[in-house]
Formats: sequence, C-alpha cells, structure tokens
Amino acid sequence: MGCVVDGCPPGLELSEADIQVDLERRRPGKSRYTTQRQEADQVRILSGVFEGKTTGTPIGLLIENTDQRSRDYSDIKDKFRPGHADYTYQQKYGMRDYRGGGRSSARETTMRVASGAIARKYLRERLGIEIKGYLSQLGPIQLEARDLEFVNKNPFFCADPDKISELESFMDDLRQQGDSIGAKISVLASNVPPGLGEPVFDKLEADLARGLMSINAVKGVELGAGFAAVSQKGSEHRDEMSPDGFDKNDAGGTLGGISSGQDILASIALKPTSSIPKAGATVDKAGRKSEIITHGRHDPCVGLRATPIAEAMVALVLMDHYLRHRGQNADVDSETPTIPARTES
Repeated sequence: MGCVVDGCPPGLELSEADIQVDLERRRPGKSRYTTQRQEADQVRILSGVFEGKTTGTPIGLLIENTDQRSRDYSDIKDKFRPGHADYTYQQKYGMRDYRGGGRSSARETTMRVASGAIARKYLRERLGIEIKGYLSQLGPIQLEARDLEFVNKNPFFCADPDKISELESFMDDLRQQGDSIGAKISVLASNVPPGLGEPVFDKLEADLARGLMSINAVKGVELGAGFAAVSQKGSEHRDEMSPDGFDKNDAGGTLGGISSGQDILASIALKPTSSIPKAGATVDKAGRKSEIITHGRHDPCVGLRATPIAEAMVALVLMDHYLRHRGQNADVDSETPTIPARTES
C-alpha cells in the first residue's frame, strides 16, 4: 500500500515513529475479536521529509503486506459475495481482483491512518486540536463516552469501562455463530477554532460526511444530534448561547457549514461484513445460481478497528479546511468575542 500526501506545510517535525503510533492502533491480529492476520503495518517515509522535518514537497509513504494468503480466496474467484463490492467491480471494470477484495479491501485504510497521523500531529502542535474516537454502539449494545482515556486500554476502543465484559461475551457468541455485526463509531475533535469551512458547496460538515462515508462499510454519517433531530422541536435542537458559552452541542460543532468553536462531533454507522463462513445464495460470473461460503481471516465486526480510521479522516478534513482558511482569512479580526465551547460529548 502506498500514498502521497500533498500540501503539508514545511517545518513540521516528522518521523516514521510519529505515524506508526496510529497504525499500531489499527493493526490487525491484536485481539481475538478481530482478524488474525499478522501484519506489522510498518510504514516507510520515501520523500518529503529531510533531516527530520517536512520540506513542503509531497510526502510519499509505503507499507508492505507481509501476511497475505491469496489461496484463501480461490473458492470465490468466480462467485460474488452478496453485500460485497465483487459484483459492482466486475460490472464496472469487466474484471476484479478477488484476493481479499483488491481495491475495495479495507486494507487500503492503512494509508488513510498513516496520512491522517501527519494531519493530526500538525493540528495538535500548531492549533491544539485533539481528535479522539470511540465505539458508541456494537450491535444492540449502546455505549456511553464515560472515559475517553480508557479507549486505548481495551480492544474495542470503548469509552464505557463497565460494558467490557458484555462486549466480550457478545463477540464470543458471535464468533461461535460464524456471523458478523455492525457498529457505530463517534469522533470528537476539541479545540477547533471557529471559522473553518465554506458557506455553500464545501461546508465543513459536508466534507466531513464525504470523507467519513468514503470509508469501507460506512452506511451512515451523523453530525451532532444527527437523525435524532427529526424528533426534536426547534426550541430543543437549537444550541442557545450566552457570554458563558453554548448551552449544548446538538449542532455537532458547525453552523452554516462553518465551525463554531464547539467540539466537532461526528458519528458513523458501519455495516456487518459480508465475508462470513455462513452459506449464502449468490450467482457466479456466468449469472448462474450458486451458493457461497467465505473462508479466510476476517473481522466479525469491521467497526472494531474503524476508530483510528475515522479519526484519520476527520483530521485530514480539518487540516484541509485549516489550510484553506489560513490562505483566505488569516488576517480577519472579528469584533465579536469567541464564545466558549461546550466540551462535553
């Protein structure tokens, strides 16, 4: 896997270790609840960094696969996995790489995490922006963001310590059934300055939704209250303001497509993976009725490794909008004082 990060400002101290931290969080094979592939996900910086600092030129990154097993997919090379991109890739290109999904494989998210680590480092060091994600729902189990410091201390990226045993039991039962489950991931970006985003076509929430929706298996994106706003009245949904701050954050940190200075709160819904060892009806390349069972090493819940991916996409979008804002509005001085942000999720 490789990628090119273009537009990073010069002078940012950057090493492979800075990127590796986030890749380690995404890496497969770290618990019995995820795929047992053993990939080191070791990143190499090929360009754009000199004497430990970014040069302003494109940053080339490379991660080599070390534990691929193409033979695991030989049984499905002429069949389409229902719910997978196999069929649409075949119809679009007239051919497909069946070895793990090829270009549609979630393996490509390694480079999102790697490039997002660069954006995250810049945003943290230059603006004090902190980006933290967490598992907010696993199947039917609703989770609270009680302790964000606990997220990296468990294999679920869960911020609700009291629910760990319930999550473990649920996932153990699911694996015994040979099935998969969906998940909801939430990402909180704090200390985001007001003013990021554009009024119409490049609204901050629109670009966040676009970036998050582009992640494999994501079927829905919410900002702030999200779909819960449907049942709210205007008097309930609006985030009232006072000199002391916003009353709450149902808007999710943006107003009119522009950051308000409140925490950005985005959530994504990830579908259950279709790569499961349960037999399902399908067709083969000739359009004939068939049955398929997916073998190999797959995540029973792709959402369990999606937290660092979602964080990365939020970081990349915020970085892009910060650079645009800096280019056009760096000398803007508003007479209105900044309203304190509501920091609770």
